Amino acid sequence: MSVIFIALPVTLVLAGFFVVCFVWSAHKGQFEDLETPAMRVLFDDDEDCVK
Repeated sequence: MSVIFIALPVTLVLAGFFVVCFVWSAHKGQFEDLETPAMRVLFDDDEDCVK
């Protein structure tokens, strides 16, 4: 039973940390464009490669 007094605060701190990280990344625009990175692999970028 004494383990719950350690596990519960640690869990709440970790959950709070991940919520803060998610809110911070959402405000920075991390999740605004979800389609372009997936489409970028379809384009051929030969001029950037060194031959």
